[in-house]
Amino acid sequence: MASTSTAPTLIGSVQRALRLLEAVGSHAGGAPAKQLARETGLPLPTAYHLLRTLTHEGYLLRDKGVFVLGEAAKRLGAAGGAQNRRSKIEGSLAHWRDAIGVPVYFAVYRDGEIEVVAVSDTPAKPAVDAWADFRETGHAHAIGQCLLSQLDERSRQDHLDRHPVEALTPYTVRDRHTLLEKLSRSQPTLPFVERQEYALGTVCAAIPITAGSGAAAMAISVPLHQEERLLPAVEQLRSEIGKLLSSFAFSISI
Repeated sequence: MASTSTAPTLIGSVQRALRLLEAVGSHAGGAPAKQLARETGLPLPTAYHLLRTLTHEGYLLRDKGVFVLGEAAKRLGAAGGAQNRRSKIEGSLAHWRDAIGVPVYFAVYRDGEIEVVAVSDTPAKPAVDAWADFRETGHAHAIGQCLLSQLDERSRQDHLDRHPVEALTPYTVRDRHTLLEKLSRSQPTLPFVERQEYALGTVCAAIPITAGSGAAAMAISVPLHQEERLLPAVEQLRSEIGKLLSSFAFSISI
């Protein structure tokens, strides 16, 4: 069993290594070991040892006598940025969930699949029970139909080849031809609406979102007995969509 004195030593080493990473990150063109030791207040032998370790693990690269951030450190930064963007998305959805009084969804089409990035609901107004995989049932829900409508013909056909149209409820679009006809009739000014096609007792509406070069959508759902709320609610969401995008809260790159 390791000595209890090992823990403080390890923590101290991690702290010193992080200080070195921060120092390297503050120099766009990199910095030599002596400068980094001076800036972090570390003895030069200690700095050399930690710099060699960080380089070996891919967190730093040594190039012409200076140290710069490596791919491992960049991945950490990218992960942090993605989490920050996801938090902004979730915060925005929660705001509109409370303002409109319905569950709100944000989804993207990425790498050939439908991905529901975030959902915001409450116990009193729960989201649709995802009883069937959203990725495989895009033909049957408003989110999927909205995303498929934004694809080019080849990508749309490829998606339907991999995820064929099939009935989930008595109200699901009957076949591939009928679905493609519905998609061809879509208009940017009108939401995609599905009534009990994915889940009995639920109606949904989705609108396309311009977020980079990919396909994205926001959607809401209400119980069937509150169907009269659906279109006013989605129009309320649409009217504020510019504010959501201008806040940079939505990004397909998360």
